[in-house]
Amino acid sequence: FKEENKEANMARVKSMLESLPSKINTLHSMEVGIDISRSERSFDLVLVSQFEEQAALDVYATHPAHLEVVRFIKEVTTLSKVVDYIQ
Repeated sequence: FKEENKEANMARVKSMLESLPSKINTLHSMEVGIDISRSERSFDLVLVSQFEEQAALDVYATHPAHLEVVRFIKEVTTLSKVVDYIQ
């Protein structure tokens, strides 16, 4: 996250993300955490979400509620990483 309003923006993003399961029915589960270590190796926030299949992830990825969160995240961060995988 950018330094300007960092704590408030992290809390807002966490809240926005946690609201998505009630809006997007293909989202099986979601966990959002804010980093407590503050080390050089860590990122500020983590999101772990689960979907039943690739099609469910595709619905989530293009859902307007998710895209709203993505737009805000892009405004308040300098870098993000993602890993999508199937078990």
